[in-house]
Amino acid sequence: MTGATAKKGIVTQSRPTLLHQVQSASHKGARVGHERGYGEGYFRGRAQALVHTLTEHAPQRQLRIIYVSSGKGFPYSPLDEAVVSTLQSMAIEVRVSGPKDPISVSAVEYRADLVLVLDGMDFPAEQLIELKSLAIRTALWITDDPYYTDRMTAVAPHYDYIFTLESTAIEYYQSLGCRQVHHLPFAAFPEHFTPRASPAPFQHDLCFIGSGYWNRIHFFEPIMDRLMKYNTHFSGLWWDRLPQYKRYKSSIKLDLWMGPKETAEFYNSSKVIINMHRDHDDPTVNQNSNQIRATSPNPRTFEINGCGALQLTDARSDLASFYVPGVELVTYETPIDLLEKAVYYLTHEEERREIALRGLARTLKDHSYVRRIQQLLSIIFDRQAK
Repeated sequence: MTGATAKKGIVTQSRPTLLHQVQSASHKGARVGHERGYGEGYFRGRAQALVHTLTEHAPQRQLRIIYVSSGKGFPYSPLDEAVVSTLQSMAIEVRVSGPKDPISVSAVEYRADLVLVLDGMDFPAEQLIELKSLAIRTALWITDDPYYTDRMTAVAPHYDYIFTLESTAIEYYQSLGCRQVHHLPFAAFPEHFTPRASPAPFQHDLCFIGSGYWNRIHFFEPIMDRLMKYNTHFSGLWWDRLPQYKRYKSSIKLDLWMGPKETAEFYNSSKVIINMHRDHDDPTVNQNSNQIRATSPNPRTFEINGCGALQLTDARSDLASFYVPGVELVTYETPIDLLEKAVYYLTHEEERREIALRGLARTLKDHSYVRRIQQLLSIIFDRQAK
């Protein structure tokens, strides 16, 4: 009887203790969830406010422009879309053509003030010579410097203006006889890369989108096992080059080249976005026999920040001309440095969000396509007028 009583006493005493533990855990979970939800909502609200207040609207110019697309389709078509859409908001008329169209004929009929060519690898030099004889201005915005400069050597001297996204390529084009060469990177197109007002249906801690060039494979391989302990997503070509690819393939979308809106969704759904530039001398893909080094940030630099996401990027020497490292994005130097900073910002959410918001604000103010094309048109038309 005494044992039964003792047994009953034990049961009776343990029940409120267990219930209290469950309730305490439940309250704590609700509180943490509420705090995180509030923090995320407040962050997204601030991002939307920045978009509404800082998005630039360009003044319209009395210009007729023929825009010649790359003609290559994806992945160049999103660049075409960004440039065409922006031009249409800034010029009274914009006509879009392909590189195989008879541009010189249509330029005369259209009374074009400018023929602007993107990429230019498939636009014949004969058309440029004809346009020059008609005194119609031509400009080339090169998409892949310095990686394919060999392809541009023969055609670049026929343009009146060269715009390159790589600052170190300026001297090379000048050596070819090009008189007007200017550094003009790409930007973040808000129709593609912008903060989401609400969370995406999936969430990641870390995200890297891009091809598995060899410099990236060699860099990530020593830390891949530790990166994959987090909710990590990789996407792109050639990641099966990783020696231990089979261990990580559940977190890698192999050979998937995502469009800009899908890419932006991943940027919006991830706490830390990793960016890493490709090598200028990769032996398998480059046509850069002059070994022009790459020092300028890639287009993803602007696109990631345009989504209001924290960017963790390798530091090219031109980067500080566009963003303040440690303030508007975060840089790394070694694999361990990347790993340690990724873990730090995963556990310091307030710091992560503040840097992301500052990067977004800088992008909206200085790195939009409106700002880039204003620069381009000012160089061609305003400087000439002076």
